[in-house]
Amino acid sequence: MVKTVIVGAGAMGLAAAHYALRAGHDVDVVEADAIAGGMAAHFDFDGLSLERFYHFVCKADATTFALMKELGIADKMRWRATSMAYWLDGRLYRWGDPISLLLFPKLGPIAKFRTGLQMFPTTKRKSFDDLEKVATRQWIESGSGRRVFDLLWRRLLDLKFYEYADNVSAAWIATRIKRVGTSRKSMFQEELGYIEGGSETLVSALVASIEKQGGRIHLATPAQQIMTEKGRVTGVQAGGRFFAADAVIATVPTPYVSRLVPDLTEAAKAAYDSIRNIGVVCVVHKLKRSVTPHFWVNVVDETMAIPGLIEFSNLRPTPDAIVYVPYYMPIDNPKFSASDESFIAESFGYLKRINPDLTDADRLASHVGRLRHAQPLCEPGFAARIPAVRTAVSGLQIADTCFYYPEDRGISESARLAGEMARAIGTDYQPRREPSFAT
Repeated sequence: MVKTVIVGAGAMGLAAAHYALRAGHDVDVVEADAIAGGMAAHFDFDGLSLERFYHFVCKADATTFALMKELGIADKMRWRATSMAYWLDGRLYRWGDPISLLLFPKLGPIAKFRTGLQMFPTTKRKSFDDLEKVATRQWIESGSGRRVFDLLWRRLLDLKFYEYADNVSAAWIATRIKRVGTSRKSMFQEELGYIEGGSETLVSALVASIEKQGGRIHLATPAQQIMTEKGRVTGVQAGGRFFAADAVIATVPTPYVSRLVPDLTEAAKAAYDSIRNIGVVCVVHKLKRSVTPHFWVNVVDETMAIPGLIEFSNLRPTPDAIVYVPYYMPIDNPKFSASDESFIAESFGYLKRINPDLTDADRLASHVGRLRHAQPLCEPGFAARIPAVRTAVSGLQIADTCFYYPEDRGISESARLAGEMARAIGTDYQPRREPSFAT
């Protein structure tokens, strides 16, 4: 048994605690927030328990299913036929299946053929080694063509990464295409999943498992410093208390690591500090009527400052329509500090443009959530810049969502990496990121 402290009670921290306890270790979890769950946590949205930030499950998310089975909630998994679309030139165009591509009027036959020839094989890929040092723009233009990139991709990247838009790894994009592209009922029908009751169902089950196994979760207890002595971790100072430990797993965003672990070498601190993140302001609207019949709509309109909208109620049934409108941007962008009211007004104005039948009376409630470190900036060659999970400090492991690369943020990757770190406690095992790129 190893005395272990886990910093962060998001999905990865909770899953790591669950697995560590199952392996026989003594575990404390410290969390700055007053509730567990991190990005998977819920809030009371006008009487509806809802995710702070939208989540969905794909059929490739094997570790999610395995974790749910362990927790006794496998029967809470639900699947639903979904669809996506583009908002372009003032109208919606269905997207994401061969018929939609063939009927899309904005591309010629050669561009359509090239797009299909690039995207379909991407969903079947086993390796992304050849794309890890390639920029998304270069990959799309060389495969589908410049017209396709300018029409369908450029605006999306500009509104998610701003000045970094031309420096996003093709491996990261291709992995997202594969994950969603393989979550289908048939070639013609996308099928995504949700957990009955939302992600809170999984969070609650993890909390219950941790407590049942004798673990302790300390909420509203922000970590102040991970303590070390003679190259070994000794514990965590958090919330004015000292939690002694022989092993520590930190799941906080990498920008916090240098301050949290001052005894790291300057080179190690520089490695964590060099990883940049994009923030997000996520507006959620509760509406009397639906905006579109689609779950996901990519917005490529030069007059609209959003990359898309997610009509969550078209996946998880809710009494009223629920629509997420994310604004991704670097946190030093002046707009990031704009008022909640301005984001609500602007985003609802966009929804009314997409569905002119919407009126002000249809908006029942709105909520704004913000994250300063929502999306790691994964530039070409990013894999080589991610530090090893096991640090040079004996007993200390560190990982956040950038360690999922090239996979995007998600509960499945959280659970997978959590299991790897739990397995390494008190051993010489080297936790693995997947896939491991050839060098």
